[in-house]
Amino acid sequence: MASGKTHDFHILPPSPWPLMGAISAMVMLGGFVAWWHELSLGWLVSAVGLVGVLATSFFWWADVRTEANSGDHTPIVQLHHRYGMILFIASEVMFFVAWFWAFFAASLFPHPGEAVGGVWPPVGIEPLDPFVYPLLNTLILLLSGTTVTWAHHSLIHGDREGLKQGLWATVILGLLFSALQAYEYSHATFGMAGNIYGATFYMATGFHGFHVVIGTIFLAVCLWRTYQGDFTPKQHFGFEAAAWYWHFVDVVWLFLFLTIYIWGSNFGAAVVGH
Repeated sequence: MASGKTHDFHILPPSPWPLMGAISAMVMLGGFVAWWHELSLGWLVSAVGLVGVLATSFFWWADVRTEANSGDHTPIVQLHHRYGMILFIASEVMFFVAWFWAFFAASLFPHPGEAVGGVWPPVGIEPLDPFVYPLLNTLILLLSGTTVTWAHHSLIHGDREGLKQGLWATVILGLLFSALQAYEYSHATFGMAGNIYGATFYMATGFHGFHVVIGTIFLAVCLWRTYQGDFTPKQHFGFEAAAWYWHFVDVVWLFLFLTIYIWGSNFGAAVVGH
């Protein structure tokens, strides 16, 4: 516990970052809306808001790191952080439920009078082969789940070199996944606009890809902090939260691979008799 700290709770001096973050997010959103409506300088306003959001994130998390190293993150505070991370991941689960719901609503009951032509995949859509790049990306993410667990196990047992190696491997695998998905997108024969298949496919897989990018950054920051001497076997919630997030990303991808890539492809249609 920090010197002079007389309680176990998270009572800190006032911070400017919540207000700055809210203002920056509002400016960014307003700029995007103006940009989409082709108003002059809309792109500039959105860029200013984005810079504000990124700066707020950087400085706020820097403060959190300082709090952790100065003893403000007592066992009770760490417990509450874990509750918060669990609730955040639960909200992310429901976010993806919406895209799976849209996909299944369109695929299980394809309407003859709509563009899908009464079949799924819709008429004119050539789905991606699930057993080429999607399968390879599945193996990559499963392996990355193993390496981040290796890193966590090493940290708990005081093996700093194993922690670094596991994190390096996980970050590299995350970058490889993103590169392969970008390559896959560039070779898709269908777009997002004009059909429900493309809309649900890109929204679900695209948002998952965005989460992979965020998770990779999360783990890269943990790697940098490891080299700075942060994290101990008993106090490492920042890394633990990153590992939980990464496992969540893995599980979502498994559902995407089994449903949208396999079940929702021509292969899946042949199996279920569509």
